[in-house]
Amino acid sequence: MSELPILNYDPTQKAVINPFRHEGYHFPAKMLLAFVTPDHLADFYAEYHAQEIGTLLTFSNVVRVQQIRFHGEAIGICPAVIGAPASAQIIDFLIAYGAKQIIAVGSCGVLLDKPENTLLVVTEALRDEGTSYHYLPAAPSIRLDADMAAAIQTSLASVGQPAKPVKTWTNDAFFRETPALIKQYTATGYEVVEMECAALAAIAQFRGAKFGQILFTADSLANQENYDARDFGRASHTRVLALGVNCLADLN
Repeated sequence: MSELPILNYDPTQKAVINPFRHEGYHFPAKMLLAFVTPDHLADFYAEYHAQEIGTLLTFSNVVRVQQIRFHGEAIGICPAVIGAPASAQIIDFLIAYGAKQIIAVGSCGVLLDKPENTLLVVTEALRDEGTSYHYLPAAPSIRLDADMAAAIQTSLASVGQPAKPVKTWTNDAFFRETPALIKQYTATGYEVVEMECAALAAIAQFRGAKFGQILFTADSLANQENYDARDFGRASHTRVLALGVNCLADLN
């Protein structure tokens, strides 16, 4: 047993409480996990005539899983909740009931000067959160599925929306993005920051699912003396929903 609980990893698949609880749900193999605002998601559901196919009840949220038909294929869409522990519960639930290829879409803060609403595809995530350490042995970072990342980039480029690969700092403490840490992590190639990617990638790997993430740039921490919230990437919310679904449809 490690003196540090976060390093006390147990690889056992079965826990006391498990995500599969015989609720009778059957989710599509392809699933979009959406870190977007409810109004954008509602408009998207209406446009594509989404149908509810499952519900995850938590203490503070009702997470409703929807399904649409896109290019003749069933694709699931699920709203995400900010923060690694909350989003982890959701992705585990999706995988338990059938999701095998999952793409997450959402915003990130930039650590280096980048324009707002720039598309990025994650290749590696710094594990500066706690959730991933319950799913994989301790390591500084996690590399995302290379085939998924390449397929996402190819799909985005095919519709005129090219996205650069990026390494992201997953930090679950919103108010602890300090100048010293930003300097340290940008020096090792991390260009953006968000709160969930490392955990989601770890869970997918642990459960045998494939995972990729599309980020769009939102607020800027590039000038630590003058934080700039900008518009939090709001102009990209509808766009990434459509692009994410199209990427899923393009996957083999």
